[in-house]
Amino acid sequence: MAYFLSKLIPPRPTFLADMSEEERAAMLAHQDYWLPQINAGLVLVMGPVADPAGAYGVMIANVPSLEMLEAWQAEDPVSGLRFAYENYPMPSIRVAPVEPLAPVSSISP
Repeated sequence: MAYFLSKLIPPRPTFLADMSEEERAAMLAHQDYWLPQINAGLVLVMGPVADPAGAYGVMIANVPSLEMLEAWQAEDPVSGLRFAYENYPMPSIRVAPVEPLAPVSSISP
């Protein structure tokens, strides 16, 4: 298994503010599409990034191969709407446990 950071680049920087109804429907389908991989623990986190220079989406996945990730991305409902995925390997990563090992109050700045 390998970790990847994926960046989903929308068709324009203002996408979050001015998406059409067709694009909104595709984004809802996009969220539903990835839910099985999230529930299986293959996608650890995903969501939009409100970058002032232009919003985009990110996802961190733990998958058997880049080819499998790209195959899933090719079937994503947003793939036909001029979105583009960029994938970057993450050779060294630390993942928080599902249940915290220490209370937040034990962490000092």
